[in-house]
Amino acid sequence: MIDRRTLLLASMTMLLPVGAFAALGNPSPTPQTFDYGPAKLDIYAPDGARGLPVVFFVHGGAWEFGKRSQVHDKPTFLLANGFCFVSIDYRMLPDADVATQAGDVEKAYAYVRANIAGHGGDPNRIVAMGHSAGCHLIALTGMRGGLPGVAGLLLDDTRAYDLAALAKNGGMVRAYARVFSDPAQWAALSPATYVDGSKHPPTFIAYSGASGRGEDSRAFADRLKATGTKVTLFDGSAYTHMSINSDFGKDGDALTAAALAFLKSTVG
Repeated sequence: MIDRRTLLLASMTMLLPVGAFAALGNPSPTPQTFDYGPAKLDIYAPDGARGLPVVFFVHGGAWEFGKRSQVHDKPTFLLANGFCFVSIDYRMLPDADVATQAGDVEKAYAYVRANIAGHGGDPNRIVAMGHSAGCHLIALTGMRGGLPGVAGLLLDDTRAYDLAALAKNGGMVRAYARVFSDPAQWAALSPATYVDGSKHPPTFIAYSGASGRGEDSRAFADRLKATGTKVTLFDGSAYTHMSINSDFGKDGDALTAAALAFLKSTVG
């Protein structure tokens, strides 16, 4: 397990390239917006980009709200480090249920894979990333094979890996209880259901200090490791559920250092 203190000591000397944070004082890059069918997505790419790895991002918001523009420093940081960045919208509850949202994510990913080369990205080097509800949707679609050819998964802070276990442990409360009110759907909507004997894409799992995040993330990581999947587990217990997302890309941020190391080792 990677802990926050170790990475704070090592990040600037070992993990990050020279100038990794150099662009953070500049304005956020302007994306190009496209309609992929159910909703829209933004593609951020450096001028003259060609064959760059891609981070495909799904925002959080309790499956009920949020928008693709809520990306904080991610585009600026990732473009400065040699990546293209994509952020998507997807249909929200109550107009679309979680199964429909997962389908939207898969359609957006398919659009990006088919078109990203025209924007300087490499369709064979895409890492899918999500925070909160977006983390669940990336884990779900990634584990069930809905992101074909994905190079890796970067999962940032959810408890919704195994919904039956979550209910058994008393975690089916607040947003989880509203969104996953039908136990008959729990298996189909649980990423853990699809973790079988086959290997899955290399997976980075980060958790905050919010209630239950550490236990549920470690259980999911152990389940994945048992299949032979390469798993990186990041102890972000010093973060809140919100700051583990909003601090990404900030100078000296430990999660950023760990995630960049994962990205470089996976698609760099």
